Amino acid sequence: MGRRSMSDPSLLGRTDPWDGVRAVVAGFGVSGFAAADNLAFLGASVTALDESPGDDDRQERAQLLEALGATIRLGPGATATLPDDVDVVVTSPGWHPSSPLLAQAAARGVPVWGEVELAWRLRDPDNPVPWLAVTGTNGKTTTVQMLDAILRAAGLRSAAVGNVGRPVVEAVMDPAPLDVMAVELSSFQLHYVHSMAAESAAVLNLAEDHLDWYPGPTGMADYAADKGRIYEGVQQACVYNVADPLTEQLVRDADVEEGARAIGFTLGTPAPGMLGLVENILADRAFVETRATSAAELCTLDDLGSSAPHMVENALAAAALARAHGVPASAVRDGLRGFRPDGHRIAVVAERDGIAWVDDSKATNPHAARSSLRGYDPVVWVAGGLAKGASFDDLVTDVAGRLRGVVLLGRDRDVIAAALARHAPDVPVIVVDDGETGRGHGSMDRVVRAAADLARPGDTVLLAPGCASMDMFTNYAARGDAFAAAVRRHLEGAG
Repeated sequence: MGRRSMSDPSLLGRTDPWDGVRAVVAGFGVSGFAAADNLAFLGASVTALDESPGDDDRQERAQLLEALGATIRLGPGATATLPDDVDVVVTSPGWHPSSPLLAQAAARGVPVWGEVELAWRLRDPDNPVPWLAVTGTNGKTTTVQMLDAILRAAGLRSAAVGNVGRPVVEAVMDPAPLDVMAVELSSFQLHYVHSMAAESAAVLNLAEDHLDWYPGPTGMADYAADKGRIYEGVQQACVYNVADPLTEQLVRDADVEEGARAIGFTLGTPAPGMLGLVENILADRAFVETRATSAAELCTLDDLGSSAPHMVENALAAAALARAHGVPASAVRDGLRGFRPDGHRIAVVAERDGIAWVDDSKATNPHAARSSLRGYDPVVWVAGGLAKGASFDDLVTDVAGRLRGVVLLGRDRDVIAAALARHAPDVPVIVVDDGETGRGHGSMDRVVRAAADLARPGDTVLLAPGCASMDMFTNYAARGDAFAAAVRRHLEGAG
C-alpha cells in the first residue's frame, strides 16, 4: 500500500485514520515517550529523536517502541536533521523553536505540536473530558493538586496531569474514563498549543522566569503571551489574581466563548465576582446567586495545611476553578482539609531552641522566594543557584525588613549578593566560596552552620533559593534533601 498523503494535518483527531501519517517526536523523555507510544498505537509512522543516549529506562522504552514499529534515534547528532517526508512534529516542551530540528520544520511548513496539543486532538469525541487548566510563574503544582483533591472530594473521577503527574496524552488515551482533569501547564507547553480550549483556566501570577528561554527586550512580554494562551477558547471561567494586574489583562486580551466569566481571587475582601478572605474565612462571591449582597463560606484558614499567603492564594484559585465546574462548597472544604503539599514546599525540617528550619527548595525563582519569605519574620534566608537571567532587586527591596541574615551558595550567588548590597546593606551576608559550592551535598553542611550562627530564637532559617538547582544538584528535591540532612547533622552535633 502506498503512503497516504497528508495535505492538512491540522484536521487529525482521535477518530481519523493515522496510518501512513509520518510523525517525528522531538525528545524522548516522559512526555516524548507518551506521545510516541500513542501515535504508534494509532497507526502513525513514528520516529523519535533525542540527543541524550538515555539511561536504562529510556533504552528499555526505546526497545518497546521499536517492537511496535517505531524508529528511535538516541545520542549525539540524532536531532541535527529533520527526516524527509514528515507530516507533523510533536516536540517535548523544553525544546526552543530555534533548535535545528524545529527550525527546519518551520522552514518546510511542517506543523509543530506539543504533547499537550496532541492530547487535546486525541480526546474522545464521545466523552470529551473537560480540562481545568492552571499556569503561572509559581504555585502551579500545588494549585493543581489542591484542585484534584477538591474534585475527588466531590466524588468526581479526577486526575492531576500535565507538568505534574502523568503526561496529558497518556491520561486522555487511558481507557479508564475520567470525569474531569486538573491540568498543569508551563509556558513551554503552552507555546506549542494551538487549539486547546479549556473549560476553565487560571493564571496564578506572572514574574520574571525562564528569561534564558525568552531572551531579549521582549522576553517578558513573550513569556506572558505564552501564559495567556491558556485562556483562549475558555468556556466557563477565566480565573485571575487581583493582586497581579497582568493576569487580568491576559483575560481581557483572550478570545473566549460567549458567556465565559472573569473570576478574581484576592487575599482581601472579595468584591462580587471574586473569591477572597473575610477575616479568616475563604469566601465565594462569584458562584452564589446572591453575590451582590452575600458570600458562601468555603473553609477557614485553619482548614489549610499552611496559611502562608501564597498557599492561601493557591487554595482560592483551586476553589474558583472547582466552583466554576459546579463543585459544592462542602467539597472545597473537605478537599482542602485533607490536602498536604509535596515535599520541599515550605516543609518544616526541624525546630530546636526556638529556631525553625524550613525547606522550600521548590522556590526556584525570585517570585517564588518572595512568596515564601513573606510567610516568615525574622528570617535567615538561604539562597542561590542558577538565576536563569532573573533580577533580585525587587525581591530584596520587598523583604529587606524581614531578614536577620543571608547565606548564599551556587553559581549565581553574586547576583543576589549585589542586590543585597544595593538594597539591604546592613543585612549580614555569608557567601559560601567556590571551593565549597562545587561539592553539592557536602557544601550544605557549611551553609547550615553559617545559618545557625546568624539565627536567633524566634527566627526561621528558610531555604528558598530563588534559583534553579542544577549547578550543584540533580534537581530541587536533591537540594532540599541535602539541606534537611545537613540540618539534622548539625542539630545532632549541637545536641
